[in-house]
Amino acid sequence: MGMGDKIENAGDKVKGTAKEAAGKAVGNERLVAEGKADKTKGDVKQAGEKVKDVFKD
Repeated sequence: MGMGDKIENAGDKVKGTAKEAAGKAVGNERLVAEGKADKTKGDVKQAGEKVKDVFKD
């Protein structure tokens, strides 16, 4: 996994956490859902990169 990919994946997770917290703070369920989706997107991308790394070796 390249360093840029790691940073991007971590960014998705951080962005998701911030959106989720903001949504909970203002009572916006759509924002909470978007935050959870962003966090999941980061997790899935990270898992995909790890799989690619396994097959690289």
